Amino acid sequence: MKATKKRNKALLTALTDDERALFRDAVEGITPLTQDRAEIPPTPPSANKIFAKRKAAEVQRSAAIDPFSDIYQPLLPEGTMSWVADGAEPYLAKQLRRGDYAPELTLDLHGYTKIEAKRDLAAAIQLALHDNLTCVCVIHGVGNGVLRQQVPMWLAQHPRVRAFHQAPLEWGGHGALLVIVR
Repeated sequence: MKATKKRNKALLTALTDDERALFRDAVEGITPLTQDRAEIPPTPPSANKIFAKRKAAEVQRSAAIDPFSDIYQPLLPEGTMSWVADGAEPYLAKQLRRGDYAPELTLDLHGYTKIEAKRDLAAAIQLALHDNLTCVCVIHGVGNGVLRQQVPMWLAQHPRVRAFHQAPLEWGGHGALLVIVR
């Protein structure tokens, strides 16, 4: 600011009297502007703030549709994974084992974290219910066994899951489950 004033003062002293008179004649009769300040638009939020807001919204959405608990542990069989909900037809597990149901939707959870797998499993069940699909194939893989243990526990908690059974070999065998939804 001081440098600008010094420069303007230097320019005024460099002008001759004739140049000053010429300038006064040129600006005679001009009314000065009433507003001498420009409004500065607000600065847009940084990319980090936008990312943090989106991440917080995503976490909130996933928590809102997550019907699964990691603490609850239903009574599940040892060996071949098979489960039928209370009140559902007991022969559903046998039909799934024989391959009577072909999956209409497949969810592959390979490489997912527990949080991502939980979110996508809930979303797949919602999609199946929305689209009136009966059978969903959930491929959890064998790997270290984290998802292999968790997925059946989550499915047993969901109120709209009627039954699930280890998938036949053509649909994934030990690394997948066939799920019947209402």
